[in-house]
Amino acid sequence: MRTQVCIIGGGPAGLFLAHVLHAAGIESIVIERQTKNHVLSRIRAGVLEAGTVDLLRQYGLAGRMDRDGMPKDGTRIFWEGKADFWIDVIRWTGKRMMVWGQTQITEDLYAARERDGGEMVFEVENVALHDLDGAPSVTFDRHGESQRIDCDFIAGCDGFHGPSRMAIPADIRREYERAYPFGWLGIMVEKPPMKEIAYAYHSEGFAMASRRNPMLSRYYVQVPSTDKVEDWSDDRFWEALHRRLPEHAHGEIETGPSIEKSIAPLRSFVAEPMRWGKLFLAGDAAHIVPPTGAKGLNLAFSDVFYLSRALIAHFRENSDRYLDSYSQMALRRVWAAENISWRMTKLLHVFPGEDPFDQKIRQNDFDLLAGSEDIQRAFAFEYIGLPFED
Repeated sequence: MRTQVCIIGGGPAGLFLAHVLHAAGIESIVIERQTKNHVLSRIRAGVLEAGTVDLLRQYGLAGRMDRDGMPKDGTRIFWEGKADFWIDVIRWTGKRMMVWGQTQITEDLYAARERDGGEMVFEVENVALHDLDGAPSVTFDRHGESQRIDCDFIAGCDGFHGPSRMAIPADIRREYERAYPFGWLGIMVEKPPMKEIAYAYHSEGFAMASRRNPMLSRYYVQVPSTDKVEDWSDDRFWEALHRRLPEHAHGEIETGPSIEKSIAPLRSFVAEPMRWGKLFLAGDAAHIVPPTGAKGLNLAFSDVFYLSRALIAHFRENSDRYLDSYSQMALRRVWAAENISWRMTKLLHVFPGEDPFDQKIRQNDFDLLAGSEDIQRAFAFEYIGLPFED
């Protein structure tokens, strides 16, 4: 096979890149390790930055989102022993976020890819990248048959465990990581969510009330990294959640049997550079953020914005200015997202082994946020998502 861009990974990053390139008349083939149904079965959060919302609208992917999504104008913070606090994002930025699930976005992207006749190859194995500084190609096995795609460029959108990042030579690749000593135990219930997404700090640990749609709620509590899902019955979860949220919020929580329960480990991770020769990384292949800042999916779309612009300039204008600056531009936004996600995680979680000094610093951080409009404005600016660079 031959194409202009071979995209490894059929998740949101890879599919959105293929969609944008198709709109510009650039050919691509998407290869994916799993089946389409498996990709669509992944339940992920979907708090979208204003810039992500704009991109979905710009490329004709916002119909269902604008009809069924839930606008988000700010963030509610419960703090043990203190009054509720509201970060008014729309006041400080004039922009609005959107709660719209990653699963729905992926459904729309697959529908668009199939409508446009774009080529997708599922259930591939033994993916390997070749000649990245020359005439690149990708080889793989499918149903026992070996296949090869020759291309001009490779987009590695294959997640943390995919082969793309590891194709960058070890003496060139630099990796930065922070693993957190706790996870988020999350459950899904078929009940109406709280009226606002809310974070909670409590001396027992973090808690969160989120939403997927008007009849599907997602709740989280911080748990030790050694805990197992089997350790947590539904009753134990609801008891912990109620302890960590203020009493006046309990009436907004409709409990019920969980339809999904899992523990997500928290990690911060960045790989540099995001380009090597004709290979470009995007999404989780290059970076992971703790979910506290709701930045993961948004960073994937940010990468695709920069990468698609670079590829379009190459093929349409014979200009490699954006290709050459892709890694630096993308990484500036990546590190900004890592920063706010780390600070929110540090602010809202209890860390094992911390002492009273750590607790006092955390308390002061919250008091400064709650008491200073300047700090609130700065926080809102980061939370809504930094603007894309020209």
